[in-house]
Amino acid sequence: MTKLRTLVVLALASAAVIVITATVRAAGTPEDTVRQYLKAMQNQKYDEAYKEVSKAMAGGKDSEAWAKEQKYMMQSAEVKIFKFDVYPAKIDGSTAKVPNILSSQDKFLNQLGADEYELYTVIKENGDWRIDQQEQVDKSEQPKWFTKKAG
Repeated sequence: MTKLRTLVVLALASAAVIVITATVRAAGTPEDTVRQYLKAMQNQKYDEAYKEVSKAMAGGKDSEAWAKEQKYMMQSAEVKIFKFDVYPAKIDGSTAKVPNILSSQDKFLNQLGADEYELYTVIKENGDWRIDQQEQVDKSEQPKWFTKKAG
């Protein structure tokens, strides 16, 4: 009886750890993935941002190498991310397009801090949503992706 009780307790404890770990790690939606990525980049936590990108977007680099590269680029360009506004994704199977308006500034391309209209391609990779590509949205295409939010 004691042996059975011990096995039951161990099984329940293991199940709880698995559920907690899965809940903490998994981004539930493509929008969550983009938000987590941008928040990590804003806070200069590049190792955290790495967890949100696909293998292809990481360029085959491991977490440490990718994080060092991002840190160097962000510091060299003096990038400051002020805020971001993630819009609802358009999902097609295991691919999603996530619009975002980024308010940031850097010393090369956006010295005045103008809003940048971005579109993230987010894919399912090993069951989790991961950012696979980021691109700027041309002004003519902005109405297609950036519609008024409810609220």
